[in-house]
Amino acid sequence: MSELPLLPTTAVGSYPKPPYLLEARRKHLRNQIGKAELTELERRATREWIQIQEELGMDLLVDGEQYRGDMVAYFADEMAGFAIAGLVRSYGNRYYPKPVVVGPVGRKAPVTVSWFKYTQSLTKKPVKGMLTGPYTIAEWSFNEHYPTRRELVLELARAIHDEVVDLERAGARYIQIDEPAIHTRPEEDFDLAREAMEIVTEGISAYTVTHICYGDVPKIYPAMLHLAVDQLDLALKNEEFALLETFRKAPFTKDIGLGVVDAHSHRVESVQEVADGIRRTLEVIPAEQVYVSPDCGLKTRTADETIGKLRVMVEGTKVVRSELLGAREGARA
Repeated sequence: MSELPLLPTTAVGSYPKPPYLLEARRKHLRNQIGKAELTELERRATREWIQIQEELGMDLLVDGEQYRGDMVAYFADEMAGFAIAGLVRSYGNRYYPKPVVVGPVGRKAPVTVSWFKYTQSLTKKPVKGMLTGPYTIAEWSFNEHYPTRRELVLELARAIHDEVVDLERAGARYIQIDEPAIHTRPEEDFDLAREAMEIVTEGISAYTVTHICYGDVPKIYPAMLHLAVDQLDLALKNEEFALLETFRKAPFTKDIGLGVVDAHSHRVESVQEVADGIRRTLEVIPAEQVYVSPDCGLKTRTADETIGKLRVMVEGTKVVRSELLGAREGARA
């Protein structure tokens, strides 16, 4: 969008929580501190991450999800129709609380709007509204109420649509709907995922993004280009930009959120690595379609690793942006 520079830099969503907030969340679970005290510390951590992003020179900011635990359980906790079962392993030694659909799902109230409004009040730069999509919420939950997955997914889509509408009314010009599970069953029901996204973004004028991390993206390409969003945010660095060969086979017609630093690696990439990854991408996708970001949320990294990765992302982007603008000035001379 016009308010952003060429090759705008952003992030996928989550950042690590500082030690004081992790301790506060543990105390809250043990009823040792109240919700108000926890919320104030979540707001403090959000302010700190906004300040870090501004100091690094990022263009499109995120709140860092300091008020969330798991990306699905957070929404299940805030919505009607869910209970929470035990812990389920996601990958490695990481576990998440598995939601269970036990009744009709829907919003009891806006879920993220107050956090968006607070975060946007901290900066003059645009902040993304951040949601988990209906397909992923359904896929990562047990369904004990609806006769079919389709009914559950579409009812969730209507609820998330209401949240998107409220975010837009609150001033969000960029809204991201995370769907990391969208390639889980590509042969079975990718059409269901596409139908759900059409419901989520129907009538919305804000710039919309869906984040699809890792997984077997070639199985849903080029079908994924039909998802009803403006941008597909994807992890490319983790597999050293191998997806570019997939995109050469059919033109990438949407904007891309280009993952240039690996969210699953402790190693901080170099500025040169980032710049080279962007240059390789520009051989396949025009610069006007490219947003630069990490591969995924960075909450599993340390604060130092996160800041290091964001710094090289911004600096590597500046190198390529300068090259492009210089070449264009030269062409006009």
